[in-house]
Amino acid sequence: MPLEFPNPSRSFDEARNAVRFIGHDGMFAVPFFIEAEALTATSRNGPEPAEAACLAAFDAARHSIHTSARKLYSGGRRTTYTITAADMR
Repeated sequence: MPLEFPNPSRSFDEARNAVRFIGHDGMFAVPFFIEAEALTATSRNGPEPAEAACLAAFDAARHSIHTSARKLYSGGRRTTYTITAADMR
């Protein structure tokens, strides 16, 4: 079964400085993080607080983030996956 993202929820994880979101592979929840650097590098939101800027950038790039998440997930099973700026190229 392919990795899907039926729940649009996402949240900012201050400790990791990343946005957390969940994918689903059948009945299994698959946790993902995308580093703030990967989001803000492409953002043009100006001087917003980190959380607001990252969440806005995530929403704007959701499709490409999900594509990168699927590629990362296809590389093998892990407990969590972290998308970096290099993964977004």
